Amino acid sequence: MAELKKVLSMPVMLIITINSIMGTGIFFLPAIGARIAGPASMISWGILAILSIYIAMCFGELTSMFPTAGGVYEFSKQAYGGFFSFIIGWITFLAGNITIAMLIVGAIQYLLPLQIIWPKILISLMFILIFNIIAYKGMKLSSVMLVTFGIITMSTLILLIIPNLIKLNMNNYQPFFVTPIPIIFFAIFFIAETFFGWETATFLAGETKDGEKTMPKVLILGTIIIAIISLTFVFSSLGFVSWKVFGNFEAPLAYLGTAHYGSLGGDVFTILVYMSIIGSVAGWIVSAPRLILSMAEDKLLPQQLASIHPKYFTPHKAIIFQIIITSILVVVGAASYAVLLEMLLPFLIFMYSVVLIALVVLRFKKPEIKRYYKVPFGKTGPFLVIAFMLFLMYMWIENSTNAVQILKIGASFILFGVPLYFLLLFYYDPDAIIKINNYIAYLKLWFEKILYPIGLRTKLFNLVGEYREKIILEYGSNVGTLTMELAERVGPNGKIYATEMIENNLKILKKRIDKKGHKHVELIYDPHQVNRIHPKIDYADMVFSSEMLSYIQDLEKVLKEIHKILPENGRICFVDYIDFFKIMPNGGHLSDLKKLKKKFLDAGFSINVEKHKGLFWNYIIVYGIKTSKKDIVFV
Repeated sequence: MAELKKVLSMPVMLIITINSIMGTGIFFLPAIGARIAGPASMISWGILAILSIYIAMCFGELTSMFPTAGGVYEFSKQAYGGFFSFIIGWITFLAGNITIAMLIVGAIQYLLPLQIIWPKILISLMFILIFNIIAYKGMKLSSVMLVTFGIITMSTLILLIIPNLIKLNMNNYQPFFVTPIPIIFFAIFFIAETFFGWETATFLAGETKDGEKTMPKVLILGTIIIAIISLTFVFSSLGFVSWKVFGNFEAPLAYLGTAHYGSLGGDVFTILVYMSIIGSVAGWIVSAPRLILSMAEDKLLPQQLASIHPKYFTPHKAIIFQIIITSILVVVGAASYAVLLEMLLPFLIFMYSVVLIALVVLRFKKPEIKRYYKVPFGKTGPFLVIAFMLFLMYMWIENSTNAVQILKIGASFILFGVPLYFLLLFYYDPDAIIKINNYIAYLKLWFEKILYPIGLRTKLFNLVGEYREKIILEYGSNVGTLTMELAERVGPNGKIYATEMIENNLKILKKRIDKKGHKHVELIYDPHQVNRIHPKIDYADMVFSSEMLSYIQDLEKVLKEIHKILPENGRICFVDYIDFFKIMPNGGHLSDLKKLKKKFLDAGFSINVEKHKGLFWNYIIVYGIKTSKKDIVFV
């Protein structure tokens, strides 16, 4: 099976990390910070820099323990288990897609300050498609792209910082405090996105050489470099132009470019900033499928998304999925950068708080795991950081009129993930499916005409042939939807063995059988049915089965046992649900019908595989005969 390859060196990963973390923040947020707190916003940047370096240290210890593609999802899984790790993965997925929408809006804002939206969206979608194609082609090509964008980003800022410093006017810092001091902390909330993005870098840990040693270094060093660049840029910009003027610019770097290099320089810097922002989009596009991959491997997303391309060694199906989601969000999210920013930050603060707590939990829960780096004050420092971030949230709620409404929208997005988790759990976990089927047994009885419509039942019975006085194994009887008609067709001189692994289904069927007086139907409770044919069954003329293909764990073994009890030309018929709600991918043996058919053929059956269309889902029907002649075609 193909796996991700470790191809990223420390210098490459350092530039990618800087590009991933810096995002759009440095291009927009210095102006927003100045607008809120004036020159004193520099204090906000200083506090944020110290806080961010410590958070980077915490991420460094976690990645030294788990240098895998899952990043924050993997940390949460190790600390908290399945459900909570899914919620963190889900929040990270949402945050990433909001980030992409925000980046695109920011890039459009710089490139085309016009009111016509569709040309901007089409240009952005073009870049997204190009980046996804590059991501699809492999990490080596992707890393070249990301390093190029990282260099563009740092060069753009340096080319503005130098003339800013040369033309510095100290009078622009006077008066320094133009707002109440608490507003400095309110400003931190809005500028924080400049440093947020460690999770994006951690997704690439599984493809980094010596990831357990390299990732802590690049996370910490990258954050320090970003802190130096950001503080120098803010200091020099506010020294070059009055905070009142600077704070009013929607595209402050374009203004600085024009001021230092003329109108042509302004145009050039507009393009450079656009390329830098789009580069941040590329960073997420390359890294996000690794999160999808890890969650899919744990069956918390459809398993098909965990596929690795055999040639390019990339999570290609996750990348295709990402193209669809990103494209939708770009179209829907072509709105306000500020609104998207306010929506994003609570997600990130919650996610980082949970990750920081995970560090403390793992210090106690898994002290035996080797750590190539340990953050100072690892058992107390994270709580102090969390307390400060919660204080920032409080300041935001107190000073923003939209805060409560945005929190409600964010909470609704998170809550949407809860039923999705249970849907996937029941879909992929046989034990969970059995438990839920026990609870809904009577619902299946009441709705059996919908679950198994008359047209489907007629088709099934016509496929198998003559039933009279036959011995039939019904492998998975459910509530008896098919059993009752089979009992009528074989007659009292025939025999039906109805095996079932769900107790309530069998209780319902027993009542139905007793009411009809079908003494030739023998019910067998078999909790191990997913792995065998009950040992009591040593012969059957035919095997009928409903809803078992998706449950069977060892299909080869089960088919071998069915083959053993059937005579030559003995008939089989399996039916199961597929294409739930016409959008859910099929799991287990039903995910690849060609492979499913081959397993039947290898087991000694000549079969046909057909689909039967339903209203909310489709059905798969596998029917045929046992034959010792491998070249025979069943008609």
